[in-house]
Amino acid sequence: MRSEAAQRVELVFSLFDANGNGVIDSGDFDLMTGRVLEAAVASDADAKEAIRAAFRRYWTTLATELDTDGDGVITIDEFRPFVLDPERFGPTIGEFAAALSALGDPDGDGLIERPLFLSLMTAIGFEEANIHALFDAFGPDADDRITVATWATGIEEYYAPDLAGIPGDRLVGAPAV
Repeated sequence: MRSEAAQRVELVFSLFDANGNGVIDSGDFDLMTGRVLEAAVASDADAKEAIRAAFRRYWTTLATELDTDGDGVITIDEFRPFVLDPERFGPTIGEFAAALSALGDPDGDGLIERPLFLSLMTAIGFEEANIHALFDAFGPDADDRITVATWATGIEEYYAPDLAGIPGDRLVGAPAV
């Protein structure tokens, strides 16, 4: 695993630990889902249900694949070595990427405006400066929008253990200046 991917793993764990108790459990996914849905006020019921389902699947996949001792929580030690395994998590990440990026396009025009992108990513827990750096790395158009496909691809790349220098690396640590 590349060092950039390892940094992404650490950040993802801290975000998934939404209640900050040092482990990931189903309640963390409930908290994060609620925050994301609050930010998605303009999205329709289908888009909201898709993100709920994606978060549920994400938790179920993590619990099934990583909860090695069956205690209902995932520690950083259980999480770290396996979460970026495309064979185990690829379909789950694909569903999540599609649902989250679609949530950012409530008018269905295929474009995501920066303010909604910022709201959704803040709801997940990313730092505002890093969110802006990521959005800029996606190459927004003159009206400050990116495509749904660009964001979905960016999410999938974020979970790839062999990639570095990707837009998603801007979410880890201080944004590039």
